[in-house]
Amino acid sequence: MSLLNKRKKPESKPGDGLLEVDRKVLDAIKSRKEMAIWSRDLKSETSLPDQVINKSLKNLLNASLIREVVHVKQKGRKHYIGADFQPSTEVTGGLWYNDDGELDVAYVDQLKDLCLKIIRRLKVATADGVYDFFKANRLTHTECTSQQIVEILRSMVLDNMIIDVKSTGLGEYHSIPVGQVCYRCSVGDANQGGPKAGALVSIPCGVCPRIRQCTPDGLISPSTCVYFTKWLDF
Repeated sequence: MSLLNKRKKPESKPGDGLLEVDRKVLDAIKSRKEMAIWSRDLKSETSLPDQVINKSLKNLLNASLIREVVHVKQKGRKHYIGADFQPSTEVTGGLWYNDDGELDVAYVDQLKDLCLKIIRRLKVATADGVYDFFKANRLTHTECTSQQIVEILRSMVLDNMIIDVKSTGLGEYHSIPVGQVCYRCSVGDANQGGPKAGALVSIPCGVCPRIRQCTPDGLISPSTCVYFTKWLDF
């Protein structure tokens, strides 16, 4: 029996054999790529009745050609994305959100705790310094970006866990360029390894590079200084 006349059958591709309406719905979903599409928008995109769209969605889900995703800004609306796309951070919320579109509070708290321990160890650090420490020591199973570390540190400042100051280039700030924003533990942190600092010692004016230009009625003054206000509130 000759094998010369045998032809290799072409491999089937995902989506082959779909009904025309299913193909139309699939194309509309894929056209949004990583942004996903709201089920209601499929009606205007395809001009198909709701009943037909719902049936097509079920067929496509069963065929694993699409999947449903949670949109963090529109949780009450069903969104769909092509199986070969990953939803954008605008849809998922990024690293801070879990698969259900809820803020991953446990993970955020974990990062805050790690950042605090790093700053306690380094005494004073820039956002880049904290990020480099993360990378060098692989403190989490999930990769963090430098921007995410910046967001965490800003949140910690608002929570009075740490304070942000500008480097004077002197003492503990000798390795940080003058004027660059850096972070240190809040006043009275009992885990810094030393006694609690007194109020006068901790006043931000002591490390302010503009202290010589600061006057009660000047452009730079205690009444308009955000660092001094934070110190008073603390």
